[in-house]
Amino acid sequence: MVGADEIPVANTTTGGWRGEMPPPILARCTEPLQPDAPDLRGVSKAVRVERGGQILMEHRLNHHLERIEQCGNRVVITSEGVIHDMRADGTLENGVNDVAGSNLDQPIRVAALFNGGRLELYPLGTQPDKPPLVTRGIVDGEMIWQYGPFKVTMRRVEDLEEHDGYTERHQGESTKDP
Repeated sequence: MVGADEIPVANTTTGGWRGEMPPPILARCTEPLQPDAPDLRGVSKAVRVERGGQILMEHRLNHHLERIEQCGNRVVITSEGVIHDMRADGTLENGVNDVAGSNLDQPIRVAALFNGGRLELYPLGTQPDKPPLVTRGIVDGEMIWQYGPFKVTMRRVEDLEEHDGYTERHQGESTKDP
C-alpha cells in the first residue's frame, strides 16, 4: 500500500501552471479514504452559479473546472493555475499553504477538515464562532461548492478532452467577484 504520507506535498509553481492541467499528485496512493470523508474525487465542471438564490448566467465561475484527488485524509484540488494540497485534519500546518487562485502573489493559509459529509475550508484556521468560508459536498450526485457568497453546482466529467481546450482558455481567470 502507498500511503498519503509517502507522496510529497505539492504546491503551485511560481506564476501558476499554464495550459494543460498538471499530472495528478496522488495517482500512486492506495490508502483508503478516511471514513468521514465525502468522495469528491474526479474532474468536475460548474453547471450553475448562484448568489443569494439568483442564478448568475454570465459569471466567470460558470467556466470553472477542477480536479480533486483524495487519499486517506489528504485532498488535492487542481484548478485555475493552482494546486492546493491539504490534509483535512483541521490544522493550518497541514492545510493549504500556497497562493490564492485569484492572485498568484498572495500567500494563503487555510485549515481543512471533513465535517457532516463535506470538506470545509477555514482561512487562518478554525474558530468555534466562525463558519467555513468554503465547503464542498455531494448532494443528489452533484458537487455543491459554497465559495463565500457563491453556490456553484458542479458535475463530474469523464475526460478533459470533452471541453476542447478549456484549460488553455480559462486557466488563470480569477474567481473573484468582478
